[in-house]
Amino acid sequence: QLQVVESGGGSVQPGGSLTLSCQGSGFNLRDYVIGWFRQAPGKEREGVSSITGSDGSLNYAASVKGRFTISKDNAKNTVHLQMNSLKPEDTGVYYCAAAYSDSDYFLPDYEYDFWGQGTQVTVSS
Repeated sequence: QLQVVESGGGSVQPGGSLTLSCQGSGFNLRDYVIGWFRQAPGKEREGVSSITGSDGSLNYAASVKGRFTISKDNAKNTVHLQMNSLKPEDTGVYYCAAAYSDSDYFLPDYEYDFWGQGTQVTVSS
């Protein structure tokens, strides 16, 4: 069964850090693009970052560039999202998703084949 499972969400004060993980099973990370998306209450889902399994190409939304870092561990079939200097506007449910693709572009959400259940990130003082 192809699936991704997120972990690592939580509550943190502004300026703090969190690391999210996306554990893949039933597929080889090298054949997929893994993307991170988030959705805040009352807002549309937006792409945060992605990594291409075949060549490690990275993409970041402008709002997180310089603060978030995406990486992959092929041996563990896991993608991490290190989030630093968190802001209240980073609050939302974070989802990881997998697309059977070797594209280096920031794929739109409809290109992804399966999604995790999401993990809550709350940034508040």
